[in-house]
Amino acid sequence: MNKISSIIIIPVLLFSACMDVGEKVYDKYSASEFYATPEGTASALAGVYAQIPGNWGGVGYAGADNGWYDLNCMTTDEQVIPHRNTGDWQLDFARLHQRQWLPADGINANAWNWLYRSVFLANLAVEQLENAGAEPTSIAEARVLRAFFYYLLMDAYGNVPLYDSNDIPVNEIQQANRSDVFDFVSSELENYIEDLSTSKGGQYYGRFTRWAGHALLAKVYLNAEVYTGTAMWEKCLEQIEKLESGGFSLHPASNDPSHPLGNTYYNLFGDRCPDDETILAIYTQLDVVGRNILTVRSLRGADGNLLIGASAWNGSVVPQGYVEKFSDNDIRKRQFRFGNTPYGPRPAGFMVYELEISNLDNPGADPLAGARNIKFWPAAPVNSGGASNDFPIFRYADILLMKAECLIRTGNPQQAKTYVDQIRERAGLDALTENPTLEDVYEERGFELSWEGHRRQDMIRFGTFTQANGFIPAVDDTYLLFPIPTHALNTNPNLNQNPGW
Repeated sequence: MNKISSIIIIPVLLFSACMDVGEKVYDKYSASEFYATPEGTASALAGVYAQIPGNWGGVGYAGADNGWYDLNCMTTDEQVIPHRNTGDWQLDFARLHQRQWLPADGINANAWNWLYRSVFLANLAVEQLENAGAEPTSIAEARVLRAFFYYLLMDAYGNVPLYDSNDIPVNEIQQANRSDVFDFVSSELENYIEDLSTSKGGQYYGRFTRWAGHALLAKVYLNAEVYTGTAMWEKCLEQIEKLESGGFSLHPASNDPSHPLGNTYYNLFGDRCPDDETILAIYTQLDVVGRNILTVRSLRGADGNLLIGASAWNGSVVPQGYVEKFSDNDIRKRQFRFGNTPYGPRPAGFMVYELEISNLDNPGADPLAGARNIKFWPAAPVNSGGASNDFPIFRYADILLMKAECLIRTGNPQQAKTYVDQIRERAGLDALTENPTLEDVYEERGFELSWEGHRRQDMIRFGTFTQANGFIPAVDDTYLLFPIPTHALNTNPNLNQNPGW
């Protein structure tokens, strides 16, 4: 709890930067009085938002290691941390990539623990705010946050414990069917999105606005067939149309000599995610609010010192087949660093990373094997513990590709073409010569959203997750869900393990 308390302090200040904590003595207030004040509302919500930035111990949506991000990303074709033949790195990440995970694995347990800790805090915030008669906007924000965490739970684990009050003992909480969790999530969002703020940026940067709520519900409906067996493409399109009234657009991509990767496109992944395209982001300031380890973890130690001024970890790499799908004139290929003439800076003595990876686990990969990802070129402050890049959870490019997918699935590929072409042309590619297919959209999502936490969900929805791919073996449908962690089963006798585990 001390760790949780320490992270809550900063988001409170972000919510209410002008608050003078010396003006009032809040321990003289009743709870109902305090949580009705702006300061009390900020405190209740900050406790929940503090769970989203990535930090040590598997905490957070993205930015740190051994948690939800790794569980979802290392199981896809877009990244892996191989064990090195020098003895570096545990086998956990290679095992995720090779479909060898188990119910007792630590990364799996970390993701589950983080999500249910977040649900607990969201329940608490809803109760505090409702009992205090707080503003409807604040109550809606707490409820939508809770729906967000349940969305991630049903996506990863299927049938999960569902509770909206913290009064129920853990061993009495019932396991709900995935479809029932879907109904809860979609109902909460449908009922409360319209109460959210329509503001963009400013004090609402990094928070659920109405536009972020529509993006979340669109994601829920996009994957409805996976969750419930019933496709809901039209409902997804309805949410996207509502989101579009928020006035989002693609961030410009033009030559930028001041950026290490030479293009303004990469501003999307820097110190602050631009408001034109970003719908919801994680605010990060290293060693204060979360961290972003993605580039620091990818580069090799001394190369990190040379390129970014901090020792790096020699961890995450991009499988060769994934890199080779990108056209050379695609500006998004600049995120991959490999070969004698790599993208990004080339100071004297830079390391030459080899695209080919010959082994993941026994004896492991050579130290320089594997392309490195520098999409999140480290933003200051940066040290060997990470950087301060913010992380986009939802952005408009994703929404356009979701819209294209739904249009194709509902028999309108001609209309879908304009949205796919917008993404391609920003990346420096030609428009498609024909109407897009589902395969075109799937590949474009891989190009555009690499390392942003969407790939596993996409692979499942498009039917590729269980297929063989590089070091990934073909598996059965057991692997479409992660197993419920062993410790959760031991704690609550009402839980049944997912089939096959």
